[in-house]
Amino acid sequence: MTEKRVDDASAVLAVGVPGTVGRHVGLQLAAGGTRVRTLTGRDLLAPAALEAAAQGAGAVLLGWPFPTADGAADALGVLAREAGRVVLLSSAAVPDVPGQPEAEVEALLVRSGVRHTVLRAHGFADALRWAEEIRTVGVVRGYGGGAGLNPVDERDIAAVAVRALVEDGHDGARYLLTGPESPTQAEQVGIIGEAADRPVTWEEIPREAARRRMLATGRTPADVDRALDFVHARVAGPQPATTTVQDLTGHPARSFRTWATDHSALFRRTGRPATSTLGPDERSAP
Repeated sequence: MTEKRVDDASAVLAVGVPGTVGRHVGLQLAAGGTRVRTLTGRDLLAPAALEAAAQGAGAVLLGWPFPTADGAADALGVLAREAGRVVLLSSAAVPDVPGQPEAEVEALLVRSGVRHTVLRAHGFADALRWAEEIRTVGVVRGYGGGAGLNPVDERDIAAVAVRALVEDGHDGARYLLTGPESPTQAEQVGIIGEAADRPVTWEEIPREAARRRMLATGRTPADVDRALDFVHARVAGPQPATTTVQDLTGHPARSFRTWATDHSALFRRTGRPATSTLGPDERSAP
């Protein structure tokens, strides 16, 4: 059994963390009496601001929201000096797709010498990139409908992050977080349609067409190509499920169907949206 490491007087610093995960981490830590301070991603590239915020932090929850790892060495140097532990929200694509900036951040984290834990995951909220098409036409046009992906509910990511932040026993761990099954993108779209009580279909488009659409959103070519490579890899071999969420939290990982049901109002054509666990910053594609 792990023991609690961050006491009630210690603060956790969350910096560069996606809003959905960060909000749930904050709520769960507050329920246990642990204070949370937050910084935006841009503060990672401002060493003085980062150092001031990290002083006295028992642990840091770190996201890296940039398309390259430029500046990560300096940021991690600050955190290694000031914080007792760093928990990095990395990417599930790191083992499969070369060139991920998170892979370089992971390596820099090891070299920094700070006690650390790495969480590799991508969240269910990625499906919100389909929301407008589902609401307006009931057809999602995309590449890799047969890709068996295994995203994980942001509430489960947060629960694991909290364990790594407040307990001993996680130093050096690389945790791959998934849901309980690996539905294809086309199946995910169908599940959302069922939850929203309307027919929704997947329409496959060529990779190059998908690439042009993604570039038009402002993403860098390297970032787009990595994302498409990850999808392509999962067409050939679905991403396997892990039991990490249950092993670390004691409860099974939530299914994609559960997430879709909880957020069904975001995909309906009419009706007032229900209260969601997602914030405005999560309601568009990453």
